[in-house]
Amino acid sequence: MTLLSLKLPFTALLLLHLLLHVSTPATVLAASRHVIKFRSPNLFPEGIAYDPTSQRFLVGSLHQRTISAISGSGEVQILIFDTSLPENVGIFGLAVDLSSHRVLAAVYAIPPLAPLTALAAYDLRTGNRLFLSPLPYSSPSDTLIANDVDVDSNGNAYVTNSGGNFIWKVTKEGSASVFSNSPIFTEIPVDPTLVYSNCSLNGIAYVSDGYFIVGQSNTGKIYKVDAEDGTATRVDINANLMGADGIAVRKDGVVLVASPEVGKMWFLKSNDSWGHAEVFDETALDLDGFPTTVALTEKDRAYVLYGRVREGASGKSEREYFEIEEVRSEKESGSGVNYI
Repeated sequence: MTLLSLKLPFTALLLLHLLLHVSTPATVLAASRHVIKFRSPNLFPEGIAYDPTSQRFLVGSLHQRTISAISGSGEVQILIFDTSLPENVGIFGLAVDLSSHRVLAAVYAIPPLAPLTALAAYDLRTGNRLFLSPLPYSSPSDTLIANDVDVDSNGNAYVTNSGGNFIWKVTKEGSASVFSNSPIFTEIPVDPTLVYSNCSLNGIAYVSDGYFIVGQSNTGKIYKVDAEDGTATRVDINANLMGADGIAVRKDGVVLVASPEVGKMWFLKSNDSWGHAEVFDETALDLDGFPTTVALTEKDRAYVLYGRVREGASGKSEREYFEIEEVRSEKESGSGVNYI
């Protein structure tokens, strides 16, 4: 779920400083790797989620206050158009809460609009907004940028603050609080010359064992955060995942991490419940497409979103088409992993 210069890879930070229903056929690459090209003028989506009930992807928008549903053939339907939000507000990270038939959306209002950092919840069947919960400060000096979101087995949502180093919790009823503000999030020095040095906690994914895997863009570190009390530990990994943005967890426990800054998808596994982890494969991604986030289908096929938000954040670009592309581990392709 992810602003200093036009080079910056993280949408919310870019916005901080740089301040429809149409379709097209999908294409299929060699080895049956699925690519969905869809037409939605100037959508510039940053976040993606998958809705298994409709078998469609959901994407947000940098400026349009919409959540759109994208079919496997590239058909686009505007599912939600929330005109009550401030004009040009960004809808970033998305998560589907199947138990309550909701989609959760991280919302950030672009300066110089009145500040708004919030979590919105919408009914997937009707599109009606269920609540809009402003996300609170941890201290008066905080910069608040809601970036990514995921949901636990009880319907509670957890949102990363990419303007700072903490995580919010929003209950099923919409009550918001600071959930995890662990000092471990600030232990690693940040290189101030990095163009994404101000983008901290970013991607977040819930693991059914009762914890979250959370990425930190400006250090390349990954954290395990307890879903009960917010206690955080840094995962010992054999690589730094610089510019880490979207995160997804497969049913077999493999974690996927996308980086729009270095143009990679990393595949990680752990044998000790994420005390330690290993990057066992990586796949190159298209840097120009700005690959921010990753979603998994019900069969654990992984898709990365090329929302080209760097272009959209510049305010100087017009674009008709965007892509959602299947990503595979080459090392797993012959290992019995089922991609069908």
